[in-house]
Amino acid sequence: MSNKFENKIALITGGTTGIGLATAEKLAGEGAKVVIAGRNRESGEAAERQIRAQGGEATFIQTDVADADQVEILVKQTVALYGGLDFAFNNAGMEALAPIGQMPDDLFARLMDVNVNGIWYSMKHEIAHMMQNGGGVIVNTSSVAGAKGMAGLSAYSASKHAVNGLTKSLALEYAEANIRINGIMPGPIATPMMDRVSELVPGAEEQFVNVTAVKRVGQPQEIADAVAWLFSDESSYVNAAIVPVDGGMIAL
Repeated sequence: MSNKFENKIALITGGTTGIGLATAEKLAGEGAKVVIAGRNRESGEAAERQIRAQGGEATFIQTDVADADQVEILVKQTVALYGGLDFAFNNAGMEALAPIGQMPDDLFARLMDVNVNGIWYSMKHEIAHMMQNGGGVIVNTSSVAGAKGMAGLSAYSASKHAVNGLTKSLALEYAEANIRINGIMPGPIATPMMDRVSELVPGAEEQFVNVTAVKRVGQPQEIADAVAWLFSDESSYVNAAIVPVDGGMIAL
């Protein structure tokens, strides 16, 4: 373990699996105290145990980011538990694959509640605490679908375009408060979400591989490395940026 983030407190939504868990492990491994939020208690408690077994400090708090009250409580509990909030990785999200005529209205609404409202609620309370403590850094998970249209993923793409807009606009609003806000745009990554998409659309993973320049799926740790860099002082002049980590997918 290194001490790069010693005495830093990080909150990660969607932190129980995939990119969120990889980032939690990365930050905890570099000395941060990490709060992991997610809806599934079993996977959340397993993630907490896993990080602690590796010598890191982590606490799971069960949270549905689509519920404004739960998000407010999450942030308050994080601050009460560890004494502050330096980093927030708003990573919780969901996918929905269907043409517009086949997508139930309630599924669209749920996707927007999680992917957009969840980030809105999170930043609202994270920023309030960061302003009290002299600043902080926020990273929001977007997607390559936030930079381009994707047939069959119209709702998901719309939600990620909204994330990008929120990220850039709030970064401008709070830059002078010493709060940096950036987004990360993963390409196809080997996560449970990718597994679900591949199950619904046979051959989807191969299709994604073919539209990357590097011709492979990325690993969660590769996103975690980029998020950790955005939290670090090494990226101190990076603000209101939406950073693609996509194997060259957007450029093709």
